[in-house]
Amino acid sequence: MRRFLRPGHDPARERLKRDLFQFNKTVEHGFPHQPSALGYSPSLRILAIGTRSGAIKLYGAPGVEFMGLHRENNAAVQIHFLPGQCRLVTLLDDNSLHLWSLKVKGGVSELQEDESFTLRGPPGAAPSATQITVVLPHSSCQLLYLGTESGSVFVVQLPAFRALEDRTISSEAVLQRLPEEVRHRRAFEMVEALQEHPRDPNQILIGYSRGLVVIWDLQGSCVLCHFLSSQQLENVCWQRDGHLIVSCHSDGGYCQWPVSSDTLQPEPPRSCVPYGPFPCKAITKIFWLTTKQGLPFTIFQGGMPRASYGDRHCISVVHNGQQTAFDFTSRVIDFTVLTEANPEAAFDDPYALVVLAEEELVVIDLQTAGWPPVQPPYLASLHCSAITCSHHVSNIPLKLWERIIAAGSRQNTHFSTMEWPINGGTSLAPAPPQRDLLLTGHEDGTVRFWDASGVCLRLLYKLSTVRVFLTDTDPNDSLNAQGEDEWPPLRKVGSFDPYSDDPRLGIQKIFLCKYSGYLAVAGTAGQVLVLELNDEEAEHAVEQVEADLLQDQEGYRWKGHERLCARPGPVHFEPGFQPFVLVQCQPPAVVTSLALHSEWRLVAFGTSHGFGLFDHQQRRQVFVKCTLHPNDQLALEGPLSRVKSLKKSLRQSFRRIRRSRVSSRKRRPAGPPGEVRPRPATSPGRARSSQRQVPTTPPCPACFGHRRGLWATPDPHQPCDLGSVTLLLCASASLSVRGSHCNASGSRPQSGLPGRWWQGLWPVFPEGSLLSNLMPPGRKARAHPQAWPTPLQVQEGRSRAERTGLQNVELAPVQRKIEARSAEDSFTGFVRTLYFADTYLRDSFRHCPSLWAGTNGGTVYAFALRVPPAERRMDEPVRAEQAKEIQLMHRAPVVGILVLDGHSVPLPEPLEVAHDLSKSPDMQGSHQLLVVSEEQFKVFALPGVSARLKLKLTALEGSRVRRVGAAHFGSCRAERYREHHLAVLTNLGDIQVVSLPLLKPQVRYSCIRREDVSGIASCVFTKHGQGFYLISPSEFERFSLSTKWLVEPRCLVDSAETKNHSRLCDRPGPEKASGRARNSGSQSDGEERRSGPVMEHALLNDERVLKEIQSTLEGDRGSCGDWRSQRAAVGVLLSCCGSVSSAR
Repeated sequence: MRRFLRPGHDPARERLKRDLFQFNKTVEHGFPHQPSALGYSPSLRILAIGTRSGAIKLYGAPGVEFMGLHRENNAAVQIHFLPGQCRLVTLLDDNSLHLWSLKVKGGVSELQEDESFTLRGPPGAAPSATQITVVLPHSSCQLLYLGTESGSVFVVQLPAFRALEDRTISSEAVLQRLPEEVRHRRAFEMVEALQEHPRDPNQILIGYSRGLVVIWDLQGSCVLCHFLSSQQLENVCWQRDGHLIVSCHSDGGYCQWPVSSDTLQPEPPRSCVPYGPFPCKAITKIFWLTTKQGLPFTIFQGGMPRASYGDRHCISVVHNGQQTAFDFTSRVIDFTVLTEANPEAAFDDPYALVVLAEEELVVIDLQTAGWPPVQPPYLASLHCSAITCSHHVSNIPLKLWERIIAAGSRQNTHFSTMEWPINGGTSLAPAPPQRDLLLTGHEDGTVRFWDASGVCLRLLYKLSTVRVFLTDTDPNDSLNAQGEDEWPPLRKVGSFDPYSDDPRLGIQKIFLCKYSGYLAVAGTAGQVLVLELNDEEAEHAVEQVEADLLQDQEGYRWKGHERLCARPGPVHFEPGFQPFVLVQCQPPAVVTSLALHSEWRLVAFGTSHGFGLFDHQQRRQVFVKCTLHPNDQLALEGPLSRVKSLKKSLRQSFRRIRRSRVSSRKRRPAGPPGEVRPRPATSPGRARSSQRQVPTTPPCPACFGHRRGLWATPDPHQPCDLGSVTLLLCASASLSVRGSHCNASGSRPQSGLPGRWWQGLWPVFPEGSLLSNLMPPGRKARAHPQAWPTPLQVQEGRSRAERTGLQNVELAPVQRKIEARSAEDSFTGFVRTLYFADTYLRDSFRHCPSLWAGTNGGTVYAFALRVPPAERRMDEPVRAEQAKEIQLMHRAPVVGILVLDGHSVPLPEPLEVAHDLSKSPDMQGSHQLLVVSEEQFKVFALPGVSARLKLKLTALEGSRVRRVGAAHFGSCRAERYREHHLAVLTNLGDIQVVSLPLLKPQVRYSCIRREDVSGIASCVFTKHGQGFYLISPSEFERFSLSTKWLVEPRCLVDSAETKNHSRLCDRPGPEKASGRARNSGSQSDGEERRSGPVMEHALLNDERVLKEIQSTLEGDRGSCGDWRSQRAAVGVLLSCCGSVSSAR
């Protein structure tokens, strides 16, 4: 096994990694994207939703969730539960049927696909002959009746999906058993409805699209009675006692047909058109439900007047003289009514209406006067207004949590007090160990507070910033404003509202201090609001301050949108977060970064033009800093501007062409004698090892200081061949520092270098290489140097190197070149990150408050702050002075800044130490600064800003950093052991964990598809190694990198016949492995599951083989976590499919 171990492999560290890191996608929060089908089980009290992508999601009591995915990825058209069983049948748009079941394994239920089936017709038959339109599960749970477009009803036996051809009810057989006058009419075509008799399982109702409805006797194979309508049939409902049939039609009306033993057709009843007499749209579905009070409920979809309200999505409820048309803002997919579950009950007694719309799920309380909606504990419409940003806050104090809930409860007075009616199953997940908040900013200027502690993402409170500004609409206007005498009696329901009154209201950045209750939000038009939590209503004016970020610049003209006009005078605010100051940036560009320090009462904000600092206690501006480059004209156009300079576009196009030509010349395979020739390409497997053996940049006086310790003294008799390495001529130092006494390398200036300090350290260059051009004249290339070249000689050598063809030098095959960005590139002044820290900035004796800012052009600004003590806080102003400015030579955007204390631990949050929730930072040892750009990580010593370590991510892997967050990971074995690391998301969708402060990659996982740009951009990390990202506009995917912090559903759904059906459906075979099911609760007990079908495999049964494979994969991929995640995924797949052969 030793031959699989690479140098530096530490088995103890690998075991510790397995105790710290594990990747799991645990649960999906929000509303399913593009729903297409709805199903409900009255006995299990579980709701099922199918989507166009082939996903099946089951929901019961809060915390009870399941998910399955069809292998075909076709849209789910219908979902039907088998009566009284934990099984359901799905119909896809490819005409295939799938049988799913909830099986208990390891104490929890899992959703698994058992069988699949496609109805086949006789040879030569048209495809419509077997195209399924209606599915009816029989109450015996052994038969499935399938209505088709041809008018025939096929019978399939469950659970094997065996077609019973002798029981097929063809349209010809029905026609022969009808009276003569009906046969001459074209009364068949496709089957629109199938219903089982509520009292007699030997009778089924068949409804045809031409208006014919027959009651068919299954035993006698005859027609008991028939009904013929003059209008096209849409759907049918059978009253609970079986004495009445209600049919709905395409003309917007419905008919009642009494059922008797007389085989003669009754007199044609009068059609009732609820919203006539003008032409109306079709009623596509209807419920006729009886009550103990005697008056039935009539609930139907559609039927609105075609001319005036034909574009509305309505479901009407009529009962006891009251009629309401619930108006939804998105298309209604399907609906059902929750009634008495006991089939022997005499009355339906409906108590809730469940409506699945295209963008939300709405539940209406039918037992309370006025029929109010019920607040859902899950399936929240996250995208009721488009999500523009998100912010996660961990471990909320109880007092703040209760105050937020109290403020939110006052906003929910219009909801019913009914408990959530869909409450099947039992949640076995432990109680959340802490209270977490997920804040989402939206396009309409609102911020929503979500309870992200557990499996269910529940809305706690909604904050609206619209009241602060003057907009086209009055915020006091009610969406439900409707006159009493207006007809139809429309009522808006649901929270989905995709329309924004003003796009400038959109929230772009959020920052919440959980200890002080201060909240800062920033928007699209440069507005920054500072808010404070208040438990009472208030009416006050919001103080306005303008921050001119271009005060020292001339000749610039803003071409973007105008600023929002603040509302003058006092404004009434509800209990909750109330704004008290508004900072308006000028120009009113999008706020790109935001930071709040509640202990110092400071808020920092940045745009594409600069950044500023504001003292919200004294209501005064501390300073502003313009970062705009003189050539950066795009920053003045704004995100909403549609004006694009043709001159600018042409200039950029020619620059790209010129760069591509230069790049092609750099890749020429050969050159004249004396030039450097590229090495032959090595295999990918040797790329990493060769990169460790050959340094990419030689040391020099300007950059050797930060590489000291990384270069070993070379053997003077062994020449160092750097022919295939690109010489960047001190660009590897990557930065220069202005305003400090040390340069980027941490060494003294060149004029003060001690003589001969470099002897024995400079590598020997081969004859004729470009590096030999840097040697003083008269020196032999293979001679050991005795004197360092002067700066003038270095400059001459640089010029000679460029003249002799430096552009022909190719990179080693193990590393990709990082090309320095031009200072003239657009948006170089874009402020990407802001960070407050109490650290050593000026000297190593006194620490002080500081503000750090990173820009899109690779510049880091550091400002020393002087914050007066608490007793003089209101009398003395806060002062700021720029202390340092760091410029990364490759000019990559700075995406993160972090300061580590003397123990290499990130500094605690403001007020965290004061509340005894964190240890005091170590202020005795030297602090370190971590600067994360898109292309590399770099650690500097403070206050000298001398570089210590560097990890070049882009050069090694070709990826760029998109998101970064500090997190602490606890061990799943040792309770008190934990480590601090960086969680990094790249543009390839990979998530890596990098150690602090050594910058050593720990694990790497593939999380998001690289094509999913919106998902990568929306990712947010938590402090405990979890994360969220949008998998659709309405869904957050939750994942975990930690073995200790894992939030996932663990639930149990049981029925009286679960065990029997589990035995029937537990047969292995390739046909049963056609689906992929995921119950995220099944991933928590991964060790228990791996001991099942996975470890039965002969190869995976040998632990030594596993270790060798694991070590080998680690050597190739850089992490053992990939193999563990793949191994766990295979285990879940095998446990779901029941077959080892399906895990290929």
